Amino acid sequence: MERHFFAVNGVKLSYLDFGGPSERTLVALHGHFGTATMFAGLAKGIPEWRIVALDQRGHGWSEHVAKEAYSRSNYVQDLQCFIENELGGGPVVLLGHSLGGVNAYQLAARRPTLVRAMIIEDIGAEINDDQSWLKKLPSRVPTLRELQQALESLLRPGAFSYFGESVVECPDGWTFRFDAMGLIRSQEMLNGSWWADWQASTCPVLLMQGENSPVLSWAHAQEMARRRPNTTLLQFPGCGHSIRNGDPVGYLEAVRGFLATLGV
Repeated sequence: MERHFFAVNGVKLSYLDFGGPSERTLVALHGHFGTATMFAGLAKGIPEWRIVALDQRGHGWSEHVAKEAYSRSNYVQDLQCFIENELGGGPVVLLGHSLGGVNAYQLAARRPTLVRAMIIEDIGAEINDDQSWLKKLPSRVPTLRELQQALESLLRPGAFSYFGESVVECPDGWTFRFDAMGLIRSQEMLNGSWWADWQASTCPVLLMQGENSPVLSWAHAQEMARRRPNTTLLQFPGCGHSIRNGDPVGYLEAVRGFLATLGV
């Protein structure tokens, strides 16, 4: 695993290259609050593919930006430049969770030659979510335990497991690497109806939905599959929004199975 950095319009971004054969490249995109490190298990489970994971702007080791620079066009341009300038122009397979899933299918709509296929984890074509709870999250706390308690008091017990890889200890206390205030605006600009983008591409897609997801309902996922040819829909019983955490074995099996259908 190697960490690299590059710049898009003056914004410094980071990514992890887990290695593997370069002719089979999968680009993994986390959701809000995530980091590239979340895909280490995926890379270990699929050694026959080169897995690269991007720390999207405002996350992980990538730079935080002005609130209005978390627009749809900024995220998509980051991904386009990443593939063109760092990965030789593709085409690549895109795997995106939540925010990363929308970024994936919007890039495919705008630059189809860069995208060979997509795996979209638990995000819809119509989005309406609210991250304003972040305003109540303390910027620093003295201990890791207090950070966990602060987060879970605002969300739910157990939520810290998803956020854990974004934790960092600073000289003045514990916090998260992501840009909390910026991601409130990022979510606002993610909200909307994106049916045109979802339906614009023709490459193979695996759409994964968590049975208990508060973000993507089964009915909406079914409508997405109905409206877009070449889409395979798979539901994961008992899972919520993060299928990778809820059913890591089933998640890996589904990804491996889909990739096997693509050939070399």
